Amino acid sequence: MGSDGRDGVDRQRPGWRRTVGDGVLALALLGLGIAGTGPSAEQRGVTADGRAYALMSVAALALAVRRRWPFVTLALTAVAATAYLMLGYPYGPILLTLLVAVYTVAAHRTLWPAATGGAAVLVLLTAHVFVGVRPPGLLGLMPAAAWVVVPFAVGTTVRLTRDAAARNRAEEARRVADGERLRVAQEVHDVVGHGLAAIHMQAEIALHLLEKRPEQAQTALAAISGTSKAALDELRVTLAVVRRGDGPAERAPAPGLGQVPALRDRLAGAGLPVTVRIDGEPVALPVAVDLAAYRVVQESLTNVLRHAGPATAAVRIRYAPTEVEVEVTDTGRGVAEAGRATIGSGLAGMRERVTVLGGSFASGPAAGGGFRVHARLPLEERP
Repeated sequence: MGSDGRDGVDRQRPGWRRTVGDGVLALALLGLGIAGTGPSAEQRGVTADGRAYALMSVAALALAVRRRWPFVTLALTAVAATAYLMLGYPYGPILLTLLVAVYTVAAHRTLWPAATGGAAVLVLLTAHVFVGVRPPGLLGLMPAAAWVVVPFAVGTTVRLTRDAAARNRAEEARRVADGERLRVAQEVHDVVGHGLAAIHMQAEIALHLLEKRPEQAQTALAAISGTSKAALDELRVTLAVVRRGDGPAERAPAPGLGQVPALRDRLAGAGLPVTVRIDGEPVALPVAVDLAAYRVVQESLTNVLRHAGPATAAVRIRYAPTEVEVEVTDTGRGVAEAGRATIGSGLAGMRERVTVLGGSFASGPAAGGGFRVHARLPLEERP
């Protein structure tokens, strides 16, 4: 009729609360059986003797371990109920114990072992229809089968619903983890990508000037040192935010639009002149909005440094009552001659940052040549 191995749905032993609950249920059905077996038999002209009460007691008390050993419980209740019916006693409270046992197996064990056990019980229980002291004949087949089929169907439905809910929770947890990994990857990409691009450009300048103008090469090397330190500091802050969980806050604030002037100065040292224009009165922004706007500016200027060739760039930041707007334009060669794959990946990351906060993002060739990146972010974060 099946094994009680740990291959079922409930792999862990039930807790003490469930064990106590099963014991209470067994005692309740035992009391119901003692009170109801005699009257139900008398209504059909049969006297319930000691054998009837003994079989009913075995079936009821077996439910005390129904979740620890569901197949053992099912076997005991099925044998007791079958013997009860084959001795000529009419349907009574003993069948309630069988109903609970069948439901338990269907709800707490996988389909095939549960179905095998249920089929064996169905065959065993319906034997009294044809043999026994008072066989009811074919008219008793349907009522007898219902005591197995109905609880098995209900238990299977409960188990499938529970499994689906568990899968949905696991899938949601995976989505949250994937989203967090993507967020961290974007942060590290922006920090490291910008720092390495600036360092590369400054190193090229230093190599070019090392022999002819060593004093200017020294300036470029100092810029490399400053850029690498700033990138490392920002990377530490980013990783601290990821690691801290509910611990203390990071030692430095997350990057924001207030750091754009420092970004401009670093890029000037790397050979990219950048002008910054601010419209409206700067206000304190939500952290996520401030960070996303800064990353758009940073990634856009990094793309200019990497791909635009000899160029200048302009950053415009506009503060409005309900939104903040950032725009980055350059005078470079645009996308046509630049690295399309790398730029496309960076633009996709910027678009994701902006749209997840309920903002809008646009990018493309600028009117007078070069390239333009434009983003609008609402000041109210999307829930």
